[in-house]
Amino acid sequence: MTWLHQYHVVGRMVPGKGGSKPDEETAVYRMRIFAPNPVVAKSRFWYFLRKLKRVKKANGEILSVNEIHEKNISAVKNIGVWLRYKSRSDTVNMYKEYRDVTMTGAVEQMYMEMSGRHRARWSSIQVLKVQEVADEDVRRPNTLQFMETDLKFPLPHTRPRASTKSKRPTFMGSRPVTFVSN
Repeated sequence: MTWLHQYHVVGRMVPGKGGSKPDEETAVYRMRIFAPNPVVAKSRFWYFLRKLKRVKKANGEILSVNEIHEKNISAVKNIGVWLRYKSRSDTVNMYKEYRDVTMTGAVEQMYMEMSGRHRARWSSIQVLKVQEVADEDVRRPNTLQFMETDLKFPLPHTRPRASTKSKRPTFMGSRPVTFVSN
């Protein structure tokens, strides 16, 4: 279960407010926002629009808020995330790559990594762009290591299962050997 959702928020400045004429057509702005619910998505929309285009919530209106569901969630994709975050000293731009089945999952991984490695709060991170990256365009070694053709995940510390036909006691007198050397 994911805690983030991808929303498509469309809004504009109301004609006649904020210095525009009542009969004048105002520009319509559209953003793709990752948020836990539609209320937070609308709030983030106004936050970014205020910074980018000087449109306040008091002078604007939301035209639509739609949740975006991805079509193919059965294949693993390489996803690039461009972001900006406020550190303790300055603002930092970053590009990160993740492997996930959805863009929302990749953005969730990014938020977890940023909070762990960089101590960045959710509110100080701005997701600029999220895009699927082709296999030949992957840059990060952490993502490249999972793209090898002969990739294996060995399990060296497995415990052999007892056969179901034999009646095994519940408690054994000796410890089982779980490490098998070749």
